[in-house]
Amino acid sequence: MISMTGYAYREKTGEEFSLSVEIRGYNNRFLEIYVNIPPWLGSLEQKIKEQIASLCGRGKVEVFIRLKEYNAPVSISVNTETAKAYRDAINTVAAELGLNEKPDLAVLFKMEGVLEIEKKRGDEQRYWQEIEPTLKEAAQAFNAERCREGKHTEEDILKSLGKIETSLKTVASFVPVMEESIKTNIRTRFAECLGNQIDENRILTETAALLVKNTVSEEISRLCAHLAEFRAETERNPRPGKKLDFLCQELNREINTIGSKSAMFEVNAEVVIMKEALENIREQLKNVE
Repeated sequence: MISMTGYAYREKTGEEFSLSVEIRGYNNRFLEIYVNIPPWLGSLEQKIKEQIASLCGRGKVEVFIRLKEYNAPVSISVNTETAKAYRDAINTVAAELGLNEKPDLAVLFKMEGVLEIEKKRGDEQRYWQEIEPTLKEAAQAFNAERCREGKHTEEDILKSLGKIETSLKTVASFVPVMEESIKTNIRTRFAECLGNQIDENRILTETAALLVKNTVSEEISRLCAHLAEFRAETERNPRPGKKLDFLCQELNREINTIGSKSAMFEVNAEVVIMKEALENIREQLKNVE
């Protein structure tokens, strides 16, 4: 089993840049990948998603990539029209207030849109060559943590599954007692109503009808099959979450039916144990791919 939650962080520092990659995983029904990178590296987003999708089956994954360049060449241009507009506005206000002050050049340079600074960046493939190794390292660490957490989750799930199997054996041991009780009750009622004039064929017919209606043998058989399939799925499928969700629904249906049919305290006590164990399994599966 693989958990959907995990975390990894890796960073790399060189002479020209510093790079960090952070990956966070959360529970989610489907696979959703969100990538946060500098806008000028937007074309690399699909490559990053493909790296993550190759490791994850479902869940919400957030990838944060931060890249800071130290000595990137820049080009600076002055928007003179914007500067003139600021100057004229300042002069107008000064004239209205009777001030003789003129706009200071340093002040104008601080106005938005006057100076336009653009870093001269190279080909995006150059940046990808730097990002990819660190991204792979972080993704592998992220997946390793998810596998480690998934293993603990699987152990807990199988422990709860074992509780259901144990309780089911106890319930099965009471089936002969439950069926014998039905037969005895039918015969007693006929004796009370008819005295010595008992029709054995009628008793057998009524007994058979009640056994079909109230016995839990079929539910036990189906429950055993679902439990066996549950264990098999965890062994053969590294991402069994969706299939196990479905099997939990089937397990719940059979357990509820056994509880509704039984009037025995011992059986109902085991039904409660099975329900609690199944609820724990369902909660744990919310975190499994």
